[in-house]
Amino acid sequence: MNSISEKTLTDLEFFTVLKMVSSYCISDLGKNATLQIRPLKSKEILLPELLQVNEYFSSLENENRIPSHYFDDIQKEIHLLKIENSFLEPASFLKIVNNATTVFELLKFFNKFKMVYPTLYKFSEEIEIQKELVENIKAIITPFGEVQENASVLLKQLRGEINSIRSKIGTSFNKALSHCNSAGYLDEIRESVIDNQRVLAVQAMHRKKVKGSLLGTSKTGSIVFIAPEATLQFSRELQNLAYDEHQEIVRILKELTDSTRIFAPDLNEYQKYLIKLDVIGAKAKYAKTINACLPKITSEKSVYLKDAFHPILLLKNKEKDLETFPQTLELNTQQQIIVISGPNAGGKSITLKTIGLLQVMLQSGLLIPVHFRSETCFFENILTDIGDNQSIENQLSTYSYRLKNMRDFLRKCNDRTLFLIDEFGTGSDPELGGALAEIFLEEFYEKKAFGIITTHYANLKVLASELENVVNANMQFDEKTLRPLFKLFIGQAGSSFTFEVAQKNGIPFSLINKAKKRVKVEKVRLDKTISKLQQERNILQKTSETLEIEKSKAIEKSDSLTEKQQKIQEKLENFQELYDSNQKMLSYGRKINELVNKYFQTNNKKELTTEFNKWLANEKGKFIKKNPIKPVTKTEKQKVKVEIQQVAEKLKTTEMEVLVEVIKVRENQQNEAVKTAKQKSDYVYKIKDKVKILGSNATGTIEKIEKNNAFINYGFFTTKTLLSKLELVESAKKTSKTK
Repeated sequence: MNSISEKTLTDLEFFTVLKMVSSYCISDLGKNATLQIRPLKSKEILLPELLQVNEYFSSLENENRIPSHYFDDIQKEIHLLKIENSFLEPASFLKIVNNATTVFELLKFFNKFKMVYPTLYKFSEEIEIQKELVENIKAIITPFGEVQENASVLLKQLRGEINSIRSKIGTSFNKALSHCNSAGYLDEIRESVIDNQRVLAVQAMHRKKVKGSLLGTSKTGSIVFIAPEATLQFSRELQNLAYDEHQEIVRILKELTDSTRIFAPDLNEYQKYLIKLDVIGAKAKYAKTINACLPKITSEKSVYLKDAFHPILLLKNKEKDLETFPQTLELNTQQQIIVISGPNAGGKSITLKTIGLLQVMLQSGLLIPVHFRSETCFFENILTDIGDNQSIENQLSTYSYRLKNMRDFLRKCNDRTLFLIDEFGTGSDPELGGALAEIFLEEFYEKKAFGIITTHYANLKVLASELENVVNANMQFDEKTLRPLFKLFIGQAGSSFTFEVAQKNGIPFSLINKAKKRVKVEKVRLDKTISKLQQERNILQKTSETLEIEKSKAIEKSDSLTEKQQKIQEKLENFQELYDSNQKMLSYGRKINELVNKYFQTNNKKELTTEFNKWLANEKGKFIKKNPIKPVTKTEKQKVKVEIQQVAEKLKTTEMEVLVEVIKVRENQQNEAVKTAKQKSDYVYKIKDKVKILGSNATGTIEKIEKNNAFINYGFFTTKTLLSKLELVESAKKTSKTK
């Protein structure tokens, strides 16, 4: 059962994060839902939530972006549908259509890309598409929020009559206007509009000469505004028709509302779905802002957060263009509790809050700003004691409040708990408070809870070194400048640098010496030793970092050289192919040149043609042997099939005849092969031997031999190959004898 309290969430500034996330929502309903987010009660509920956010996050950077899902608040409409005899206005029906259409498009999208967004598809799969709902509304309500003229026969008739009356009103008014203007009764402005009705602007002196209803006067009283009598009669008819139209529209809307009422549960589901998707989208957009990811959620009890950033601090520093330092921290059964010590303003508290806040965020379905290879487990309880929680309202001192907090810790702590305590043991006498803090720490240790505490107490540092699965840690400080480096180092307690910081802040040296004399010698020596060890470790760490950089540079250079060597080898192979091709072309050229010269001498065209065709057929045969032509047409395929059958039959008839001879030949060949292989294996290649590379036609001369490699000179380039890949063409001895 998850029991992460509101106090813990407040201590870790979780509500500040929720406020930031809510700013990315597209609706007020989404914002309100985001602010109500709390840590989830089980890992089984949490995992789908995280996967939904992670899939939405991936959609922000790939081609298949999730469609826009802006929606209207239809809470009021859903409430009205529950009330009998109520009816919705056309604008309300448009909201319903908009929301339903948006949901349908999303469902269609997730169905299409269910392999890309499997969790979001599964979340959407339960929503039912009610096309009838949208079709019914669109048949009655126009996109402009009006009732369709064809919604009923009576409405169409009434609107036809209304248009006719309006035309008559216009005609009668224009007639009265023309008459009064000709008679000189009107002012220069001639007409005006009062209560959406056209009126004549009559000079006050002629008001009795114009029949009609007086509707107003000008400020000076020189003009009176009169509606002509003929127009008034038509206006009364128009009012009656407008009333009848309104009554008919109300009747139609009631019918449409009744037909929509059965879909109220679906509309409620659509609204919830869109709110949920709005919250998921806001989480994903916030994750992109803080460069977050989804770490591995392990079944084993362990935490490994690599390059973890405090999200609030990260965004604040971005605004101010300041660097934010990440922390790497690990908790497991061998490193159950970490005791962080060191001077104030070194980053102890922010490290503590970072780990706590990221764990709470993750368990609330939010991605966190860590390295993608980070991993963590699910905690049932996360307990915090951070800051000066002096309670004026309850008349509790800081220490009394902390003791009350420790009582709750002891009651709730178990092996699925993460506890975070800042300035552990403070608020009372150092010796007495430190002793009690030791007992509390031992209790948490025995209950196998995971935790991180910060402290200045030496006895807690000593206890951490004595307990098997508790480790000391410190925030690194520059010994010379006394500036924090904001790096957590596991394995060694930190010096508080009390006197050094005091001296740097201008406290007289004489006063510092007096203070040193009043402190126990052992404590000063311990603090000094810790300080010295920390300084030496900083130097070693810098050296280690430098060596790592040099190592990575050496690896890069080695990779670069290997790549260059591969490229050179590829070029040499290409040269070899080109050389073979050129040799072939030269051979062709020599043969053609030989034939042409012979023709010039004999002038025998027939002989030239015969020899050329013979040579060409021979070359073609060689080519076909290496590159056999594949049959294309049915006839060719059938011909090849027949030929194969004929050859097979011939082989069968001759197989028995030559079988005995073949055996004898094979025996002779095997004997010869053994002799040849022995000669080849015994042969020692020498410089100036003429050789060929296996599979190549080009002949070169061995220029140099190194171990198992030989350098072959082809005249205009040299290549390197293994001796085992060479074939002897002519030895150097034979060449010398010939000469």
